[in-house]
Amino acid sequence: MSFVLATSLLALCPAPAGDESGFHALFDGQSLSGWIAHGGRYDGAARWTVEDGCLVGRQGAQGEGGLLYTEKPYASFELRLETKLDFPFDSGVFVRMLPPERDLKGAQVTLDWHDDGEIGAIYADGFLQHCEAGKAKFKKDEWNDVRVRCTGFDMHLEFWLNGEKLTDFQQPADAPGYAPTGLIGVQVHGGRDDTGTARFRNLRIKELPLFGEELFQTDAKGMLATTKKAGELGWKSLYDGKSLAGWDVEGERDRFRFADGVLSFLSKGGGGHILTAADYQDFQLRLDFRIAKMANSGLFLRAARDGTNPAFSGLEVQILDDFNWEAGTNSHLKPWQFTGSLYGSVPPGDRNAVRPLGEWNTYEVLYHGSRLAVALNGKTLYDVDTLALKPESGDPFEKRAKTGFIGLQHHGAENVSEEPMVSFRNLFVRKL
Repeated sequence: MSFVLATSLLALCPAPAGDESGFHALFDGQSLSGWIAHGGRYDGAARWTVEDGCLVGRQGAQGEGGLLYTEKPYASFELRLETKLDFPFDSGVFVRMLPPERDLKGAQVTLDWHDDGEIGAIYADGFLQHCEAGKAKFKKDEWNDVRVRCTGFDMHLEFWLNGEKLTDFQQPADAPGYAPTGLIGVQVHGGRDDTGTARFRNLRIKELPLFGEELFQTDAKGMLATTKKAGELGWKSLYDGKSLAGWDVEGERDRFRFADGVLSFLSKGGGGHILTAADYQDFQLRLDFRIAKMANSGLFLRAARDGTNPAFSGLEVQILDDFNWEAGTNSHLKPWQFTGSLYGSVPPGDRNAVRPLGEWNTYEVLYHGSRLAVALNGKTLYDVDTLALKPESGDPFEKRAKTGFIGLQHHGAENVSEEPMVSFRNLFVRKL
C-alpha cells in the first residue's frame, strides 16, 4: 500500500479511543479477507464491498439480503465497531451463527434503522428482549459506536451504543435450541424498499472467558482472586495455594508439590488422584492446567466414593499431550481421548483450542442436571445432554452417580521425563 493511500485510510477510519488492550482487528480496511458470505443461518445474496476503508452492505440485484460472517467461530467475546446506516435500513449484529442443518440458533442485536425498527433489541426467530430507547440515541447520517458483549454457556448479551449501555439480556438457564459457539455476522435485511447502504469500520474483537472477565482479578503472575461480584454469586476457591486442605488423596501423598500458588503432580510414582472432601451436584467450575510432554491426566466430575473408576462412576474431561501421544506410544487415539473430550463419549469440538506444551490452559465447566458444557481457553467444546449420549466406553450416564467429588487425575507417568507432569492453579467452583 502506498503511503498516500495508507494515510487516506487512516483519515477515513480513525483509530479508536479508549482501552483497546486484548483486542485485535477483524477487518483490514482493504479486503474481505477473514469474512465469508455463507455458512450461517441466514445466508443470502446481499452485496458486500470494501469502500473507503469500510465494509459496505447493500441489497442484491433482486432485493436479496444476507449476512457477512467471520470465518472463525466465537463463543465468548466483546465486539467493537462503528456503523453508519442510511435511513431507512434494516441491519444487525449476529452472534453464534451456525449453518441451518445444525438446527441451532444464534441471536441478533438489532440495528433496524427505520420507522418501525428497534436499535439494540435481541432477536432469535422472535424478539427475546425489546429496546424501545435505542432508536432515539442512534445518530442519523453519522458514525455510531457499537459494543456487543457475548458471554456464558447460557448466552448473556450486552449492548452499548455511543458509550451508553442499552441492553442486558440473559438467556434463561438451560434454554434449548441455542448454539454454544458460532460465527459473528453483520446483516443486510432483504425484501425491503431500503436502497441505501450499511457501513461498518474499525471492527475488532477481544475473546473472553465463558463466565466473563468481571469475576476474577489477575495479578502479574497470572494468579486469580475473586471479585466482589464473584463472591456474591457464591464462587469459592478449591485450592489454598499451599496445601491439600479440602482434598483427600487416593494413592501416594508424596507426588505433590506446592509453590507460588501452583499445585504440581510429580512424575514419580504410580497412578491415583486427589478428590475434594465435599461432594458437588450442580455447579460451575474453572481451573488452569499445564502439562509436560507425554503427560496423561484428567478432571473428574460427580465421581462416586465407592472405589470404582471415577472416569466412569462420574465422568472425566480429558487432559493429555495431544501433540506427542500417538507417536510416543505408537498408538492411535480415539476422537474421545483428546484433550477436552468427555472421555469415552464426546470428542472436543475444537482440536485447536489447546495451547502448546508448557503454556497454561483454562477449563470452564457447567454441570447442571444432565447438561454438561465444557470450554477450553474460551472456546466451547461441547454443550450436551449426557442422558442422550451413548458412551463408547463406560456405563450409560443414567447409571452414574448423581452427585460426587471433583477430582484431578495422576494417571501415571511412565512416559514422562520432566518434572512436573502436570500443574494446576486458579481452581474455583460455584454451587448452583
